[in-house]
Formats: sequence, structure tokens, C-alpha cells
Amino acid sequence: MSPPPPPLGRGRRRAAQAFDEALDDADLMAARTALVQGRWQNARSLLVHTGDDWDRRGHRVTVLARESSCAAWAREWLLAEPESADASVLLALAQVRRALHGKAKPVRAREACQAAATRAPADPTPWLGLFMLDCAVGADQDVVRGFEAVRARYADHHHAHHLMVARLAARRTEAGPDPLHEVYDFANWAAEQAPADSPLAILPVIAHAERYRVLAAAGHESADPAASGHWTGRRARQVMKAAFDWWLEWELEGHPRRLIDLNFLAHAKFCEGRGAEAAALFHRIGRHATPAPWSYPDRDPHTAFAAARAGALGTA
Repeated sequence: MSPPPPPLGRGRRRAAQAFDEALDDADLMAARTALVQGRWQNARSLLVHTGDDWDRRGHRVTVLARESSCAAWAREWLLAEPESADASVLLALAQVRRALHGKAKPVRAREACQAAATRAPADPTPWLGLFMLDCAVGADQDVVRGFEAVRARYADHHHAHHLMVARLAARRTEAGPDPLHEVYDFANWAAEQAPADSPLAILPVIAHAERYRVLAAAGHESADPAASGHWTGRRARQVMKAAFDWWLEWELEGHPRRLIDLNFLAHAKFCEGRGAEAAALFHRIGRHATPAPWSYPDRDPHTAFAAARAGALGTA
């Protein structure tokens, strides 16, 4: 006799807690649903209309590529349209995803990325795929080379800068809470060289959170981010104020990955003890929580986000 189904209420709670990497991109969600059902034409239309909005293209391709059936349907698309750059890049990122999960050989993923890059030389997305591989398994020189390849095609690439910060943050763990760590220099440089309205202005906050992740995992910081003191030092306060002031002035509603930045900024403000500022950010985030940084260093992100949101909004 088969076991009974789970209670409806429990199922609803689990569904409500699910993190959606598509964030608030309704068109992407629709194309992803169709792709899972074997209808790749929706993904084709989505990527055609995305054009050379490189941050949006990178976001959409990486989210589509995370679906387990993506590689198979991208191959079918390529059979129908052998010269399609969009099909090629989707297959490439799907192969990267499989390689990162041990389901495909990295060399096959690299070959797919190189083939996609050949079809669309100006597109940074195939190089983003190669960079993701390098960040996971490559040597430092490979990482630098991959990052520069993405920047050569789009200097302000949001996802690539986040990956670079995460990689740099893991260097010299033994140095402990060093305010002069290289990840801070990189983040400050990137923020300064970007245009005034670029979300890379938030990158120093990302760097601070990624460094906390590494230090806490190594035992150099408290596992409770709000109690660690990592967000209350003078430099940390300056970084947070500059980022929050930038957000108040620019608040880029149209950027495809802005909700990732908002989650990092809300996390930082909550850990800093700035409840009113955190509350404003939680209102903007709404239901679009992201696993990082709420999971740092080894926490349940659902619980951490809910507790911080309730504390900031006074609903605890």
C-alpha cells in the first residue's frame, strides 16, 4: 500500500518558500515552463527579443540552462536551426551546468562554449559559461583570463563581477578579518570605474558578505552574522552607507539581477542594526528572496530571511 500524500498545508508552505532563480522575470518563467514541456520555441522568442541586453541575456540563459532537460531541447533546437547562436549558447550553458554538477565532462562544456562564442563573437554569455567553469575548477590565471574575456565584450557584466568577488573572497583565509584584503580593492575599483548608474556600485557590499562567508566557514567569524561584528566596523559602515545612498538615488527597477543586490543590501543593513533602512529594502524585495547571502555561512536561507524580515518590519 502506498503512503498517503503530504498534508496540503505543508505542500503549500514548501511551494511558498521555493527560491526562484528567475526572480521577477515573468517572460523568463513562461519560457522556462515551456522548455520543460519540450517547447523550445518560447525560449527562442525570448532570446531573440532580449537582443544585446547582455546582463538580461546572461540572466535568462543561465536560468534556462539550469533545467535538467535544457541540454536535450537545445540540441533539438540546433538540429532545426544549425546556425542559431541562441541555441548554441543555451546548449553551452546547459553543458556548463551539467559539468559543475558532475554530470558531464568539463572539456565537453568548454567545447560547447567555444562553439557558441564562434557563432556570436560579441556575446559575453559563452565566455560567462567558461568563466563559471574557471571559477569552480580553474587556476587563478584562468580565472583572470576568463574575467577579462567577459569584460572585453561587456565591461560592466553584473554576473561576472559577482563571480569574481566570490572567487577573490576565498583567497588568504588565514589572514582573518583583514580590511585591506584584495577582494575589497577589486570591488572598490569595479564600483569606481563603472558608470554612475551601474549596479556595480553595490559590489563592495557583495565583497563584504562573501568575505564573511569564507571567514565564518573557517571559524574566524561568528556563525551568526548579526552577532559577528563584521558589519559594524567603520569601514563596513562606510561601504553600507555609500551603497544605500546609491540605491536611494538610482534604484534601477529594470535591471534583471537587481533583486540579488537588494537581498545582499538588506542582509547587510539588518546585520548592521539599521532596521528602518533594512525594512525599506525588504519592501522592495517582496517575495523575491535569494539563497545568498541569507544562507551564509551555513544557515537555512528561508529561516534566516524570514527572521530578518520580521525583525526589520516589526512583525516578529
